[in-house]
Amino acid sequence: MQENKLYVGGIPYTTTNEDLKAHFSKAGEVKDATIIMDKMTHRSKGFGFVEMADQAGADKAISMFNDQDFSGRNLTVNYARPMEKREDRPRRNF
Repeated sequence: MQENKLYVGGIPYTTTNEDLKAHFSKAGEVKDATIIMDKMTHRSKGFGFVEMADQAGADKAISMFNDQDFSGRNLTVNYARPMEKREDRPRRNF
């Protein structure tokens, strides 16, 4: 598990990866910031992941931004959990 990768929920739908990276850079060096997009609509799902350069930056980001307003919405910021294995779903043929 990466100790410096954060889950960020409650992201405003108009936020870009660059906006998210700039916001989190106030807590320390950001290695990557990615907003998860819907595959069908290509619109934001309202959550994403931020990878900080070190654990100190991750801890600071959690304390600075969790349950705080960001462009009109309160963010949820905590350590990301590893993705759980999901069963393969059968493909539909159209």
